[in-house]
Amino acid sequence: MTIKIYGVPISTCTARATACLYEKGVDFELVLINFFGGEHKQPAFLSKNPFGQIPALEDGDLTLFESRAITAYVAEKFKEPGTDLIRHNNLKEAALVKVWIQVESQSFDPAITPIVLEYVLAPMKGKTADQAVIDANLVKLEKVLDVYESRLSSTKYLAGDFYSLADLHHYPYTHYFMTTPWASLVNDRPHVKAWWEDISSRPSYKKMAEAIASG
Repeated sequence: MTIKIYGVPISTCTARATACLYEKGVDFELVLINFFGGEHKQPAFLSKNPFGQIPALEDGDLTLFESRAITAYVAEKFKEPGTDLIRHNNLKEAALVKVWIQVESQSFDPAITPIVLEYVLAPMKGKTADQAVIDANLVKLEKVLDVYESRLSSTKYLAGDFYSLADLHHYPYTHYFMTTPWASLVNDRPHVKAWWEDISSRPSYKKMAEAIASG
């Protein structure tokens, strides 16, 4: 049975989930949700995610929500095809993947998300971006990227010298951030820049970016 993802390509969380499926080479069906029309707040979708947030995954009789839970499930279920995203056979490396997954969700994401929401999403909703919010979070993001620069000076990827789910989770928001006037925060840090150029050259990223561009 084909996995179904309920969401919309331009959604960062949908993009994170689909990028993982692309990386593992798993076929799936994207069931489009009318996000701007509020379909995710209607009973049919709320039965899949009671919090009314996209995406949701259906795999047989299993329904999941929260994009990072979905990627963890995909990486665990589909161990063999594609890259081993969670380092099944190495306890220490698997632990480091978990550490940097947490860093992405607890430090990187809270800093970069408001910037992208204000610069990219607000105009899509006919609103004016709040520069004060952007400026405050640019300061936070700089501090996070300083840590990344230090880490990536000694390892090729965040968890070690191997690509993992920790790197993939950065795809969606960094994709949008690099279209903003503040992309220099990445480009001015040579190790962060090299890391981003590396992971954004992967076929899974390119497929995700193409889906976003197509709407």
